[in-house]
Amino acid sequence: MPDSENILSIDADAVLWSAGAADRVGRPLLLVMHGYGSHEGDLFSLSPHLPLEPVIAALRAPLPVGAGAAWFPISNQPGRPDSSAVDAATVAVLAWLDALPEQPTSIGLLGFSQGGAMALQLLRHAPERFAFAVQLSGFVADGKSAGDAELSARRPPVFWGRGTVDPVIPADAIERTAVWLAGHSTTTERIYEGMPHSISQAELGDIAAFLREQYAAARH
Repeated sequence: MPDSENILSIDADAVLWSAGAADRVGRPLLLVMHGYGSHEGDLFSLSPHLPLEPVIAALRAPLPVGAGAAWFPISNQPGRPDSSAVDAATVAVLAWLDALPEQPTSIGLLGFSQGGAMALQLLRHAPERFAFAVQLSGFVADGKSAGDAELSARRPPVFWGRGTVDPVIPADAIERTAVWLAGHSTTTERIYEGMPHSISQAELGDIAAFLREQYAAARH
């Protein structure tokens, strides 16, 4: 748990929802988290391309950075943020979920870059709470987490997409992520030739297909 000086919170008024409060009841939730320096509207723009079954909630990261926001500061070692900073943001998201007036039938995670690291860290903090994760051009945070052993047993579905010419995520972070996912998830890995630190149309199609599979499996 983060110490008192590191307590962060999610701005509930900044959350973008794909459905009004009355239409969220009894539906699964897809929690969407943007990358460093971006904003809640970035990945929310993908909503028209995703399955209609879940309610989508796009969060704004808690740390202001220029005109955007961040989940945690960038460290001197790219791909190796301070674990206490990642944990502080993770606890903030869990607190926001706890405060929802209606709990969803299930919760899935989708994040890009830092948001992808957040998706995996949320799984690690609360393995029982999340049905799956979509991790795009991100990485797993360094170190061990309390939920790692349970994840090794549960092996939740994780979609991991990345490009071959991503200049942001270093090779050692990708290698660490590959090893961690192999031991803690049922991974669908997709690597896109020539894609930089972004999301391509091909990847978007694969994300939608992965999500459809998860929601179809949950219905049976």
